This record gives sequence, C-alpha cells and structure tokens, in this order.
Amino acid sequence: MVLVFAELGNGNLKKTSLEVAAYAAELAKNKNTECIAVAIGNANAGELEKLGNCGIKKVLHADDDKLNSVYSKAYSKIITEAAKNNNADTVVLSHNSTGKTIAPRIAIKMNAALLPGVSSLPDGNNFSKTVFSGKATAQLAAKTNTVVITLNPNSFKPHLTSDTASVEKINVSIDAKDFDYEITGTEKESEGMVPLPEAEIVVSGGRGLKGPENWAIVEDLAKVLNATTACSRPVADIGWRPHHEHVGQTGITIKPNLYIAIGISGAIQHLAGVNQSKCIVVINKDPEAPFFKAADYGIVGDAFDVVPKLTEAIKQIKSS
Repeated sequence: MVLVFAELGNGNLKKTSLEVAAYAAELAKNKNTECIAVAIGNANAGELEKLGNCGIKKVLHADDDKLNSVYSKAYSKIITEAAKNNNADTVVLSHNSTGKTIAPRIAIKMNAALLPGVSSLPDGNNFSKTVFSGKATAQLAAKTNTVVITLNPNSFKPHLTSDTASVEKINVSIDAKDFDYEITGTEKESEGMVPLPEAEIVVSGGRGLKGPENWAIVEDLAKVLNATTACSRPVADIGWRPHHEHVGQTGITIKPNLYIAIGISGAIQHLAGVNQSKCIVVINKDPEAPFFKAADYGIVGDAFDVVPKLTEAIKQIKSS
C-alpha cells in the first residue's frame, strides 16, 4: 500500500498535493498495489474529492481546527498512524517546507528509509534526484522494505481525470505535547499568488532595478504571465523586497518552468537556487553579466525599456 500526504492551504489542496498524489498513484500502479491519501485540517466542500482526478480512490481526513497550522509532531504522528493502520509500506510527501519538516520524523517512527527530493518514478529500485545544485543526478535505493519519499515540486506533471475520491473521517490521537510550540506569525504571498516553491512561472528582480519604487515593472510582467515575483538576496537584504521572495542558495530553491531574471547579474549563489528551472530568460544591460552563460534566452538592454515592451507584447498576444 502507498500512502500520500495531501497538504491543504486555507482549505484548498495545494498544487504540490496534486503532483504528489498523481506520482503516488502511478508508483502504486507500478508496484501492483493500492494508493490512498491522508489530509489534515479543515477542507473546503468538495476539495478532497478532487484527489480522485489524480488516481486516488480514498482520502482519510483528520478534520480538526487545531491542525490548520502545520505542527510537525502532530502531523507526523497522524500520517504514521494512518500508514500503520492501512499497512502502507510507502509514504509520499512533497519536498516542500512541510515535507522536509515532517518526512524525517515519519521515517524514524516507521523505521523506514528516507529518499528525499526525488524527481522521477523509479527505474527498478533506483530513484533519481538532482544534486550539487542541479549539476548532477544521483541514484537512490532503499535498503528497507518501508520507505518515505519526498517529491521535488514541478518534477512530475499530473494527468488529471474526471474521477472523484471517497472521503473518510478519521479520529486522531493527539494531545498537548504534540503542540509544544506556538506559531506567532506567518508571512503570506500576495492574494492569488502561487507560493514560490510551487510556481510554474517566476519573474525576479535584482539591484539593476535601482530601487523599490521601480518594482512595478516586475509586478506588471508577473501579472500578465500569472507568475510569482521573486528577488535576489541583496534586494531582500536592503529591504526593497520581503525576505520570503529571496531565491538562491541562501533563500528559496525553485524549479519553475520559466524563470525571468531582470537586472540580476547572476552570482553563483543565486544561480544555485534557480538553475533547475526548465527555461531561464535574462534581461540585463551588461552583456558580460554571468547570468547570460546560464540563460536559455538573453536580452541585452535596459530593463526600463525592455520589460514594459515585453509586458505590452504579451498583453497583445493574449488579447488576440
């Protein structure tokens, strides 16, 4: 049996949940076994049934107001109990901040091998994952019969159907010691914006934009592309943009289908966090900017001339 954790945000399934659900369902098919999901916290009406689109037949739902925020002890306990109660030997989560936090706890509780950040279905017993900031690929194989897997976001595209899943409420044995810390605050993305680790398109700006007052050209381009905005570390450090938008080796590592870098020179620390993007477009007036060596497409020009024209061109294409 394969068990997949389907994470919720504000009552809705996260994009990564659909990815891991489809991945887990395909993995179960390859193993000639079944796949079920577990969801934690309040869910909006009809939301969990959508997991049937990904090949999931049944969803176990731990519905409790206290679980709307991620508490690692409580979450790992619930998922482990669900796995043991259903004889699951494989647990699949997303390799996002939540998965990275709770997957090791689950692996310890289940005495299982942990295969973090895989990017494809296994070839035999071997799972592939990128290493050295995307410069190489490693092969992982579990030495135990029980395994916990985390899937890199944007590495597996779900093929959705019109099927729906059944939902079964489950009772969970959680107590005060599972909530032994307090969440005092959160930073949220702008309304309607996809979180950076889940974004398929990212528009990012650097110090070449000269000041926060000029960020409108980045936001305008992101809006017409339905993209998420990001920035380089110096921009976040000097307070032009919030730190949760900082992408790079010391910030958030992303893997979008399209990454547009505006006014970013391309220091190695920044490249390490974005070089797994499927397509990189660089806009910079310095033809010697290091980022051009990593770019699939490059535009040498002043961002204040190029970006508004690019935004307008995209608007015209969409309107036609």
